[in-house]
Amino acid sequence: MAVLVIADRDGDTVRDTTHKTVTAALKLSGDVDILVIGQGSKAAAEAAAKIAGVRKVLLAESGALSHQLAEAVTATVVGLAGSYDAILSPATTDGKNFMPRIAASLDVAPISDVIEVVSNDTFVRPIYAGNALETVQSSDGKKVITVRPTSFDAAGEGGSAKVETIAGADGGKATFVSEEMVKSDRPELGAAKIVVSGGRAMGSAEEFQAVMDPLADRLGAAVGASRAAVDAGYAPNDYQVGQTGKVVAPALYIAIGISGAIQHLAGMKDSKVIVAINKDADAPIFQVADYGIVGDYKTVVPELMKALG
Repeated sequence: MAVLVIADRDGDTVRDTTHKTVTAALKLSGDVDILVIGQGSKAAAEAAAKIAGVRKVLLAESGALSHQLAEAVTATVVGLAGSYDAILSPATTDGKNFMPRIAASLDVAPISDVIEVVSNDTFVRPIYAGNALETVQSSDGKKVITVRPTSFDAAGEGGSAKVETIAGADGGKATFVSEEMVKSDRPELGAAKIVVSGGRAMGSAEEFQAVMDPLADRLGAAVGASRAAVDAGYAPNDYQVGQTGKVVAPALYIAIGISGAIQHLAGMKDSKVIVAINKDADAPIFQVADYGIVGDYKTVVPELMKALG
């Protein structure tokens, strides 16, 4: 059984999500290759080649692949699919975009958000916002799988895989127009070891920023938000943590003014330590919190900042 992992890269590096997807892939087979796509991705391919357990790295470069256009990625992967029994990708925004298209092109059912590999054809995935786990057995000849990275340990370094350059497909009628990149000195939300998140209780975008930014800077943390806070305009969309946002599992998650709706809990309840600050003692967030403080964040957060020195 041969497995192809589609790398999640950031410029010249491959993100930690790729390492974790490789761990999942190695539970299927010892023959794991990585596909690195995008114009000017040679450095990222060389980084992927150092991941332990990887047999070979395929480097596909074309202008259409530079921005992860789903049409171009699909055409490239489908062209390689004949050599592989399973195709895996992290369940990132990009992965959720092109993997269903790949599955449809191969006429198989995609298996999404896998958190456990039971066997070559059996997988576990969360359903109902993480309140139940579903064991899925697939009879498809090829498996197309997105992996929830927070459920797997990262594969180590020390590999010495060969890098092979292949032709990248174009995007057909689809073309890249533009993008707006958010630049920040803080850690990326999905990979941060500490996350501080704010909820609708903040009341305004100005209050959200005034409370969350200093605390995040003091802790070296990423900033997250509940969907209610994002919908209210207090925080940008890429801050959203939850079922319809990003799934995180940091070493420390601090929820401030977040009641803990089931959709939010689905995105952060696997955090190692959860601290909740809420003036409502009956807030659902306290059911998953390791440490809970019942109080007004306007009093508690300044005291926490003082304690942090």
